[in-house]
Amino acid sequence: MKLARRLAAASFAAAFMAASAVMAFAQETVVVPTRVVYPGELVTTADIQAVALRRSTAGLPPIAFDHAEVEGKVARRTLLPGRLIALSSLRDAYAVEAGKPVQVQFVQGTLTISAVAVPLQPGSVGDLIRVRNIDSGVVFSGIVMADGTVRVGAT
Repeated sequence: MKLARRLAAASFAAAFMAASAVMAFAQETVVVPTRVVYPGELVTTADIQAVALRRSTAGLPPIAFDHAEVEGKVARRTLLPGRLIALSSLRDAYAVEAGKPVQVQFVQGTLTISAVAVPLQPGSVGDLIRVRNIDSGVVFSGIVMADGTVRVGAT
């Protein structure tokens, strides 16, 4: 009789814990695409919606839980409607495109030298990219700034 009570109590406790775990997952929300977003496309507010999470995220790569994590980013891979968005499937939008001339600045104290160069690779804000000086053909590296310029420094 005691064994039957213990088994009943244990099964009740297990059922309660499972139900509370399911309710905890249901209370979490994630963002999912509302349409197919192809690689290279900018993700906008109209492309995503918040939905209740119906399963555990254990064992999954980091996923997007909030609109702010996704809006304004560019898809690296195809994002399918209703599917979770892995953060590794997104990147920041490029501030500098390869092949489009940019202003390059060297600033040291009060001295500022500007030139025009062509980026050899695209880059987001803060990325170190290689650029080629249009006049001399010299290739050097610089950091992409928020205003779309490239800042170089002395080595």
